Amino acid sequence: MMSEPAASALLVCDADAVVEGGHGVRFAVSAFGDDGTGFVVRYDGKVYGYLNRCAHVPIELDWNKGEFFESSGLYLMCSTHGAIYVPRTGQCAGGPCKGGRLRPIAVHEEHDKIYWHPDELVKAPPVSI
Repeated sequence: MMSEPAASALLVCDADAVVEGGHGVRFAVSAFGDDGTGFVVRYDGKVYGYLNRCAHVPIELDWNKGEFFESSGLYLMCSTHGAIYVPRTGQCAGGPCKGGRLRPIAVHEEHDKIYWHPDELVKAPPVSI
């Protein structure tokens, strides 16, 4: 019997849409009361989710939709100021984000799909009617 994703889990995308060390997928969130985006990337075979907001200046990281990794595919990079982050932890590895880190969003992969889990600060966006 196949298990169903947790009730609080929200679908991001099909698992094959997230490329190892490459293209990630953005998704809508409400963060700290504002509209925003989260993103999911794959690194070392595992998926990681973060709020799409640089620790240096609160702007989105990707230079083109879903492009979060720098050219080597080893670090996430802010397109505006060049801050780089470790994909496994979101910790700043260099640049103007010194000592900062990306805000994690819990994600998991199940049955060839990727899901995210809202929490007290990063929630599902309001539903438009």
